[in-house]
Amino acid sequence: MNAPNRLPMAAQCANALRILSADAVEKARSGHPGAPLGMAEMAEVVWRRHLRHNPANPKWLNRDRFVLSNGHASMLLYALLHLSGYDLPVTELQRFRQLHARTPGHPEVGVTPGVETTTGPLGQGLANAVGMALAEHLLAATFNREGHKIIDHTTYVFLGDGCLMEGVSHEAASLAGTLGLRKLICLYDDNGISIDGQTRGWFADDTAQRFTAYGWDVRIVDGHDMLALNEAVCKAKGSDKPSLICCRTVIGCGAPGKAGGHDVHGAPLGDEEIAAMRSALGWTAAPFDVPDDIAREWDGRGQGALLESAWSERFSRYCKTYPDLAAELLRRCEGTLPLDLEDGVMQLLSDPSSALRKKIATRKASQLVLEPLLEGLPELFGGSADLSGSNLTNVEASVWVNHHGKGNYLSYGVREFGMAAVMNGIALHGGLIPYGGTFLTFSDYSRNAIRMAALMQQRVVHVLTHDSIGLGEDGPTHQPVEHASSLRLIPNNRVWRPCDGVETAIAWLAAVQRDNGPSCLLLSRQALTPFERSAEQIEAVKRGGYVLRDAARVDVVLIATGSEVEIAAQAAQVLAGSGIGARVVSMPCVEVFFAQETGYRDTVLPVDIPRVSVEAGVTWFWRGVVGCRGASLGIDTYGESAPAAELYEHFGLTAARVAEVARSLVERP
Repeated sequence: MNAPNRLPMAAQCANALRILSADAVEKARSGHPGAPLGMAEMAEVVWRRHLRHNPANPKWLNRDRFVLSNGHASMLLYALLHLSGYDLPVTELQRFRQLHARTPGHPEVGVTPGVETTTGPLGQGLANAVGMALAEHLLAATFNREGHKIIDHTTYVFLGDGCLMEGVSHEAASLAGTLGLRKLICLYDDNGISIDGQTRGWFADDTAQRFTAYGWDVRIVDGHDMLALNEAVCKAKGSDKPSLICCRTVIGCGAPGKAGGHDVHGAPLGDEEIAAMRSALGWTAAPFDVPDDIAREWDGRGQGALLESAWSERFSRYCKTYPDLAAELLRRCEGTLPLDLEDGVMQLLSDPSSALRKKIATRKASQLVLEPLLEGLPELFGGSADLSGSNLTNVEASVWVNHHGKGNYLSYGVREFGMAAVMNGIALHGGLIPYGGTFLTFSDYSRNAIRMAALMQQRVVHVLTHDSIGLGEDGPTHQPVEHASSLRLIPNNRVWRPCDGVETAIAWLAAVQRDNGPSCLLLSRQALTPFERSAEQIEAVKRGGYVLRDAARVDVVLIATGSEVEIAAQAAQVLAGSGIGARVVSMPCVEVFFAQETGYRDTVLPVDIPRVSVEAGVTWFWRGVVGCRGASLGIDTYGESAPAAELYEHFGLTAARVAEVARSLVERP
């Protein structure tokens, strides 16, 4: 190739990405240089010619979103952010993959300015982007007015073979095509290579036809031909469908001795190969150094400021014409909740005739709570994985996007993983708070996306119904036993398992008020007996665990969640008949309870009193709670197919059995 000063500037700009990426991986002695080298032209075209963003304000409301779904190519994104003028100095590129650097091995939202989502688990970035494009569509439909196009931006995605092999890509892409999310443009790095070698041995799909069948607009181009790439992006921006641009590329392009092979995917090039690449590209600058003329071409701060300024002028006119709408949009996008959010729910709780105070399933209580919540929190966006009538996630105020093109509710179809990852994208976009329902046992499908929401600290609510053997005859395939404990193991996740309507209402409020992570609401199919509480006890529900029923002298503490709280309360009555005082502690959220100060925890669970836990699930989780003097009742096998009442009897989850175990602890010498 010719020397940089004789190459077209666009080619020099692409080569700057290559060199910076290779230099950073080499210095770290760790990373993935192949994809950044192969996608350099794709990145130059999108970022310098199409992406509307402002490096000085990464949170500009109407910016285009860019998602690097194949997150192992992170150095490409870091090079783009650095060159474009984001607050990512070259010293951070030199610290690539090092402790506390702003350039971690895979992009992390909140760590690096300009990174829109945390990617790495392949395919989820694409699903996040579908959520972002959906959020743009919904907010535009809500807030735009004739002559005032305030919400108007595009979501761009880079993805690779691995993203398309993961099943979540099918779920998300199928949904995007069905919904016609036309402001979603994906560029596929079609290099035919994955870690094990040439993909034709395990990935022979006709990707173009696959996405055409989804209802996407599809084009195939040479991924190193910038004119063809630019033309394809221009056409995609004019399409009325989501777009996929299949970019035929060479992995490691520019590295003469390793380009096209799988060895370049995930290992540094080495000193000799980097030297050969510099020579082949005619690049004479020192490592991490970019010539001034190329740096000036890349600097996007001036253009970004102009783009945001023009939008701000339009938004100022919008504010004058539609002040209430403007204020509402800003409130939503800032994540500020209405001051009177709790009023409708608390009014429902204070009504003694409310259905929340009757014997109902907590999934039904959840539906009742959603009615005032939706009225007081219009940014709530609900949905279900084809289980709306079972999860009871839809309410009278629900308007189905599937039928109207806009609204506040979506049937995601049977796509649990896709739903969870799309909800993450909706939350990341801002302006909406997503909640979605499925059966608790199917949370296994959603688990990695729930983990990613926890890692990214996103406000997402999972409504997980049919939470125990209490669902009955569907049998062990649908009866969750390990799922509650498993979800509790995810750091920064909050698992609420309420025992009646009051606890369900408090759990919902806690979930939507939490702005630094996801919440899982585990809800029953069967009707549960309500409990009377004082105002102090209702307030104590917020602390995750509290004394629901007490005794004059406490000999044993019975700890329970959800449908088993009723069993514990009955057991306490049995024990009272034999002169044993039992305290009943309802613990709807273990994580919140153990985040309380030690003094409160010791007040609820005295350290010198034996404890018995009761939950229709695996017992090992509770052993650390009850301690060496305690016991745990639950289910350490799979369930059975039978009516719920018979199953509780069969597995020994009865008041008599709880009382028997508690009595043995009290009477133990």
